[in-house]
Amino acid sequence: MKVHAILNRGGGTLRTMDLDVLSALIVDEFKLHGHEIDIDILTGDELIDRIRANARRNDLDVLMVGGGDGTVSAAAAAVAGTPVSLGVLPAGTMNLFARSLDIPMELEQAVRALANGRIVEVDIAAVNGEHFIHQFAVGLHARMVRTRDKLDYGSKVGKMWASVKAIVSATQSLPLVDLEIVIDGKRESIRTPAVAISNNIYGEGHLPFADDPQAGKLGVYLMRSTDRVAMLKMTMDMMRGAWKANKDLTVTEADSIRIVYGGRKTVKRAVMDGELKDLARVSDVTMHRRGLKVLVP
Repeated sequence: MKVHAILNRGGGTLRTMDLDVLSALIVDEFKLHGHEIDIDILTGDELIDRIRANARRNDLDVLMVGGGDGTVSAAAAAVAGTPVSLGVLPAGTMNLFARSLDIPMELEQAVRALANGRIVEVDIAAVNGEHFIHQFAVGLHARMVRTRDKLDYGSKVGKMWASVKAIVSATQSLPLVDLEIVIDGKRESIRTPAVAISNNIYGEGHLPFADDPQAGKLGVYLMRSTDRVAMLKMTMDMMRGAWKANKDLTVTEADSIRIVYGGRKTVKRAVMDGELKDLARVSDVTMHRRGLKVLVP
């Protein structure tokens, strides 16, 4: 295969690594298995521009990115529906999509596993045509990310601690959102502190990621309680994969979802794969079954 790798110099684990050593390992392992590979080490706006440019190439088999879920999501959106496959080196804080693909979390092991990997097709979801690989959320999650982004953190551990502080701060006064939500044609009006939609249903007993990336269904998570303590408990239950036992959370699977929002504030009121987004008045969420080609162990 012909592979182009892009490493996010500012992404999680990569911030503190010797990227020359990592690059040499990647080149050696992929060439050992007969692949042609070159590597860019980038950051900032240049990173996204280079991802998009490589996704349009007609001489490339795999675009591999090393970084967090935001970097991986941007690369997935760029290559979805194209002949180019996505390779994921887990170098972020949570690495949720890499976990769904059973990619080892230790970078050296991940490189070796992918160098001897194969191409498969997995699902990818979209909101109003914009692709996401993990989750689209409205309400508390957006407030949490807005709060976290105001905190200083310089490492993977620092970002995790900032996220914990942001969750506690965000639940002090719950954001209640009035929405009309249509799930596979069934309409409901709801006032809730949190709604989340996932690309395939989350597994149980672990961090919130899908066990089966080819299941072909959106996961819908509606928080029914407006109690602050209940909201904090639900957040912790989601993080440890105990969402089925939470009596205040309604979880269903769906093929399509429409969210209608009539609130005053729209700027940075939604989160897609960990990145803040403006919330549209109407958000149509769809599943694209087997719409993304990926390199897996």
